[in-house]
Amino acid sequence: MIIRPEAAEDIHSIRKLTNAAFLGVEHSSQTEGAIVDALREAAALSLSLVAEKGSSILGHIGFSSVLIDGDDIGWFGLGPVSVSPCRQRSGVGSALVKEGLQALTQRNAQGCVVLGDPTYYSRFGFTSDHALRYPGVPAEYFQSLVLTGKPAAGEVSYHAAFGAT
Repeated sequence: MIIRPEAAEDIHSIRKLTNAAFLGVEHSSQTEGAIVDALREAAALSLSLVAEKGSSILGHIGFSSVLIDGDDIGWFGLGPVSVSPCRQRSGVGSALVKEGLQALTQRNAQGCVVLGDPTYYSRFGFTSDHALRYPGVPAEYFQSLVLTGKPAAGEVSYHAAFGAT
């Protein structure tokens, strides 16, 4: 398996993979594919990686800038991360997260936030930092990781593309 930046010819496969990965997921809005497309169309998909084996895309991860108290201070949001249903729980998602965080660190990103399972994301160093807030979700599911900067405080907002349907 290799992890590489997405290419134009991957876009259809990424959408299909993302839709399949979130199908039937309890806390999914079933809009994750539309979100990735909207981020890409808005040039807001700061980092987009695919996991590939042979000619098959097994997984995808996206990162986009987030604002903290309305300001861009070099923090990013992780997500969505998608893995083909037949390859889930095989390390594909973990490899994508690790590679993505490493790439952000190399770009001198200050930090990263994620809305997701605390047990899963704590493996990568994410913690529930209550100095950062995301309204409307239980605090333990909104997590952060300082990469090269200092801890941040305030209310986090994602790109408008996260409202795509």
